[in-house]
Amino acid sequence: MTNAIEVKNLTKYYDKFLAVDHIDFTVKQGEIFGFLGPNGAGKSTTQRMLVTLLTPTEGQILILGHDLAQNAYPAKRQIGLVPEESNVYTELTAWDNLMFTGRLYRMSKDERRARAEELLETFGLWEKRDVKVENYSKGMRRRLSIAMAVIHKPALLFLDEPTPGLDAQSARAIQGLIRQLSADGTTVFLTTHQIEEANQLCDRVAIINHGKIAATDTPEQLKQTFQQVQSVEVAFVPKETLKVSETLEGLDEKLVSLPEVSTVVKVGDKWRLYTEDPSALLSHILQFAETQGLRIVSLNTLAPSLEDVFLQITGQQIGVIQNQNPPKRLGMRRGKGDRK
Repeated sequence: MTNAIEVKNLTKYYDKFLAVDHIDFTVKQGEIFGFLGPNGAGKSTTQRMLVTLLTPTEGQILILGHDLAQNAYPAKRQIGLVPEESNVYTELTAWDNLMFTGRLYRMSKDERRARAEELLETFGLWEKRDVKVENYSKGMRRRLSIAMAVIHKPALLFLDEPTPGLDAQSARAIQGLIRQLSADGTTVFLTTHQIEEANQLCDRVAIINHGKIAATDTPEQLKQTFQQVQSVEVAFVPKETLKVSETLEGLDEKLVSLPEVSTVVKVGDKWRLYTEDPSALLSHILQFAETQGLRIVSLNTLAPSLEDVFLQITGQQIGVIQNQNPPKRLGMRRGKGDRK
């Protein structure tokens, strides 16, 4: 068996509303699989069906070879779930939370204690094991929640939005734990709005939109498919001693009229110019700066990001100015994407 999850014709209606529309996908054993989509696209409904919290209207789900409609119990024994909302008991200590969870999975006392000690050490919580969780930071609670989900060494872990609201250090710690779990052989199904997080963590991603799977591939392959969302990012300052706000006022409308530019996005103190031909655009930018009395302080060509791809597929456009007469060969919507 090479697939941890196989989904065939999966469908979910809420009365007459079609939330998940006859989708098919597979998740290979051992991979980190990202499940992305805008709000209301069907992400949560799909995951809830995969973990047996919802019954599908139609279709088949195989988890680790077990058909959930026929016999869900063997699959449940091999699943771990970290919900978006914390499921830790704040009036208990970390140690007591893990002991309780271990009992739910019918682990022996010795197994629970050994596994809890291992996880608390690995997750950096050992020194706080006897402190009530109500005194934990959000990042510490998230790490404990993951520890509770994997205490029984599941073959498949579902993570729902593991890092939103966390500081950068805590988010990196969680991401490191996810990578370690994957390296140890756990298949990870990651539902997230954090596009850059998916780009950094996932072996493959699926993008769901309006209840349908719009694309499934590796992040890099998806980026290669959308070469029309390449861009040039440029920052200007005035050559003369003038107020920057006055000199750069209305600059975005001027930039969007340049040849080869389809869309302009303001990113901090820089402008991102979307184009299908970055090399041709560079000469136009240099000429533009000269005629406008501007000095270029940074200039970079950027390949498509996973966020660019996501926004293209889902048809979202945030804070953009579009060329009303874009290059004819560009037939798709343009969108904003951030790179780091």
